[in-house]
Amino acid sequence: MSVLAGVTGLSRHFTPETLAAYLLSRAESGPGGCLIVRGYGSQRGVYQKLAGRAWAHIAAYAVFVGPLEPGLEVDHTCGVKDCIEPTHLRLTTHAENCRSRTQADTCRSGHPREVDPATGRYRRQCRACNADAQRRWRERQAEQRRLSQTPEGMAAAQSRWKSRATPA
Repeated sequence: MSVLAGVTGLSRHFTPETLAAYLLSRAESGPGGCLIVRGYGSQRGVYQKLAGRAWAHIAAYAVFVGPLEPGLEVDHTCGVKDCIEPTHLRLTTHAENCRSRTQADTCRSGHPREVDPATGRYRRQCRACNADAQRRWRERQAEQRRLSQTPEGMAAAQSRWKSRATPA
């Protein structure tokens, strides 16, 4: 059985040697000794598919470390999604892979995350971001109501009603 047999979505024209060269040509050194791969897009962690439709870290494990075992997943010990450094990859069960994930302590806008007392984990939604979104929505609604009370807004509303009332 080939080392690449367990990698799903991999293009068939790759051999272990050509795949290793391909992965290394698409990678660059990153912080913490990581080897960051650049896939089909420009965003990190999102477009990490390479060599057909295979995930880069799974293909890297098969090429640089050894064959994949059925029922096990490739996990990043460094926590960087698009790292293909062989020393940062290991095989784990799905349950262990889920347990080892950590949540960021800030939301994507930089607000500190709150702990949900029921679960002891961070809340999924940031309350500060949610409050900001609601405030912006209320401001847009107030602006639309204000504009609809102007003569131009009333004329536009009448024309919309007339166009709806006429049968096609």
